[in-house]
Amino acid sequence: MISVAIDGPSGAGKSSMAKRLAQELGYTYVDTGAMYRTIGLFALQNGKDPADAAAVAALLPALKLDIKLEGGAQHIWLNGTDVSEAIRAEQVGMAASAVGAQPAVRAFLLDTQRQLAARQNVLMDGRDIGTVVLPDATVKIYLTASAPARATRRLKELQGKGVQADYATVLADIEQRDYQDTHRAIAPLKQAADAQVVDTSDIGIEDSYALLKKTILSRLG
Repeated sequence: MISVAIDGPSGAGKSSMAKRLAQELGYTYVDTGAMYRTIGLFALQNGKDPADAAAVAALLPALKLDIKLEGGAQHIWLNGTDVSEAIRAEQVGMAASAVGAQPAVRAFLLDTQRQLAARQNVLMDGRDIGTVVLPDATVKIYLTASAPARATRRLKELQGKGVQADYATVLADIEQRDYQDTHRAIAPLKQAADAQVVDTSDIGIEDSYALLKKTILSRLG
């Protein structure tokens, strides 16, 4: 099986570009960030602090997470409800970062992620795919962009959805998320030693996609 691991900070465009590329290559796309977002959402729905490891761990036995491909797109189901849209809320992103630092949550999801890669060709993105989840991945990419560039893109995305937001707040959220992801004790965000860096700070989405695709195909041989 071929596995492509794409790691990088929040807002780097991992999910959107990985999803598109997986479809083009005929691979199964696995959005691990969506899994952590689902657990973060479940904690919020149950009135628990996502940073409270004991409270979150206590919820896990009651959580059933399913991944289904519908129309070529990955949908996340939480206890029988499609939460693919709900997990994209800003507060859920912060909750995902908090639960992602917890050993119980990572253990809960690790086997699921590895089993997916063992059964089929996958393109998987997240924070620790190349370093922890798939350390022997066929190709490892570290996709990144500067915080200001990511904030500008995120603001444009939110405005396109009719969501009121301002640049300073979006930038602060991204910087806070970066700090949490890189400083957590368990599987922090970092570049794998054998990963190829793809920096899209100064190019648009189409050029970013072309660069990512070219880099991956060159490493697949």
